[in-house]
Amino acid sequence: MSEFVELPNTWAFAPLSSIADVNPRSFCPLPSAVSQPVHFVPMSAVTEEFGGIDISARRPLGDVQKGYTSFLTNDVLLAKITPCMENGKLALVPPLQDHLAFGSTEFHVLRAKDQVQPSWLAYFLSQSAFRRLARQNMTGSAGQLRVATTWLSDALIPVAPATEQTRIVAKLEELLSDLDAGVAELKAAQKKLAQYRQSLLKAAVEGALTAAWRTQHQPTETGAQLLQRILQERRARWEARQLAKFAEQGKTPPKDWQKKYPEPVQPDTSGLPELPQEWVWASVEQIASDERYSLAIGPFGSNLKVPDYRNSGVPLVFVRNIRSGNYGGAYTKYVTSEKAEELSAHSIAAGDVLITKMGEPPGDADVYPSDQPPAIITADCIKVRCWAGLLRPDFLKTVINSYIGQRQIEPMTQGVAQKKVSLGRFTSLAVPIPSLHEQDLLMKMVSAADGDAVAQEAAIAFSLQQSTAQRQNILRAAFSGQLVPQDPHDEPASVLLERIRAERAAQGAVKKPRGRKAKEAA
Repeated sequence: MSEFVELPNTWAFAPLSSIADVNPRSFCPLPSAVSQPVHFVPMSAVTEEFGGIDISARRPLGDVQKGYTSFLTNDVLLAKITPCMENGKLALVPPLQDHLAFGSTEFHVLRAKDQVQPSWLAYFLSQSAFRRLARQNMTGSAGQLRVATTWLSDALIPVAPATEQTRIVAKLEELLSDLDAGVAELKAAQKKLAQYRQSLLKAAVEGALTAAWRTQHQPTETGAQLLQRILQERRARWEARQLAKFAEQGKTPPKDWQKKYPEPVQPDTSGLPELPQEWVWASVEQIASDERYSLAIGPFGSNLKVPDYRNSGVPLVFVRNIRSGNYGGAYTKYVTSEKAEELSAHSIAAGDVLITKMGEPPGDADVYPSDQPPAIITADCIKVRCWAGLLRPDFLKTVINSYIGQRQIEPMTQGVAQKKVSLGRFTSLAVPIPSLHEQDLLMKMVSAADGDAVAQEAAIAFSLQQSTAQRQNILRAAFSGQLVPQDPHDEPASVLLERIRAERAAQGAVKKPRGRKAKEAA
C-alpha cells in the first residue's frame, strides 16, 4: 500500500515485523493445574469487519496447551485463511484472566512493540485496501489459501510518531463509535423489518390476513373441496393413462389393477396450527402436477460438471439465484441444448417453485419468473411444479418461506458439515390450502405490504453500504496523516523505529551466549 500513500514528514513506512512480533511465543506463566480453565477463542468468536471478539468460552489448559495458538492481552488477531481474512475477521484482544488465551491455529498473532499502539496496528489491518493486497498475495490451494507469515512480516505499515498515534487512535475511536452506533440502529431496523415480514407471512398462511374477508364472502369451493376434486382428477388421469397402456399393448386390464394407484403421501400436520374452517392441509406431493419430473432435484455432480459450462445456450440456475431472486445477467452459466436435453429431468419453466436444499439454513423458496427462458437447476436445488388450478406458485413460495415451512424443513435436514433436505422427506411437507380466490387475494395483500418493506430494506442496505464506505474513508484519512493535525514537536517516527531496532539488537546480544561458545566455556 506504500506506493499509493504520501506520508507526513514525521512519519515513516516500516515492515510489520519491525514494529510488532509476528506469531511470537507467549511468554506468560501458565496456570499450575492442567484442569484450570483458560480463555479459548475459535474463529467463530471473532466477528467480521473488526466488529469484536467473544472471550467467554473456557477450556481446560490441558486440552488447548498443545495444538492451538496462544496469545496475550493486547495482541492483535488476524485471520490468515480464506474467506475469513477477506471478510475482515480481526480482533484486538481485551484484558484476559491471567493475561493468556488460546485459539484457532488459523490466526496470525501480532504483538506490538513498545511505543506502537496495538490499536494503531489493528485499525490499519482492518482497512479493506490491506485485505485486498493480502488476498492477492495468499498462497496455497483453492479453498485453503492463507496469508503467509513471510509476506505479512514484510508488509509495509505507516508509522506515526508515538504521541500522534495516541491522538489518531482517540479520534478514530470517537468517529467510529458514532458510526457504529448508527450502524447498530440500522441493523436493529433491519431486524424489525425482517420480523415484520415474517409476521406478514404468518398472518397470510394461517388465514388471519383474510379473516375479515371470509366473514363476508362464502367461497364457491372451499380449500378442502378443491383438494378433493384435484385428488379425484389426479386418480382419474392415472387410470386413463394405465388403460391407454393396456390398449396399446393389446392387453385386458388385470383384476384390481386400480389398487396399484400410487397415492400421494399425506401431510404430516403434527405441531402445526389449526386452519380456518374453509382451509385444509395438503402435502407437497399432493399439490404437485402429475407431469413427469414435476418434483425434482438438481443433477448429481457427475452429471453436470464445470467443463460442461458454456457462455451461451440453456441457462443454469444455482442456489445463489434462488436466494437472491436474480436470474440471468453477466454471470449466468449455460449448457448446450444437447446437454440440456440430457438433463431434461432437471429442467424448469416459468412458474416453477424453486427451493434451496442446502444452506444455513436450507429452504429458501422463489418462483422462476416469466421473463426468463427455460433453464436447468443445479445440485442442491429442488423444483416443484404446482397442479394448475389447485395452488398458486406464489402462495407455495410464501408458505415455504414462512415459519410454517421453515419449522418443518429444519427437522428434515440431514448432514453434519452441510445441512441438506432430501426430496423424499420434502414431499411430505404440509401446505395450507385456501380457495383459489382467497389465494389470489392473499398474494395481492402480501405483495402490497411487502413492497413497502422491500423499499425500506433497500434504503437500509444502501445506508449500511454508505457507512462501510465512510468507515474506510475515515481509516484512509487516519493512515495518511489527514485525520488530526501534526505537531512539529512530536518525536519523528524514524527515531522511534531506530530505538526499536536498537532494543531488538540489544535483546539479541543478550540471547547469544546461549549458543555453542557458551557451552564450550562452561
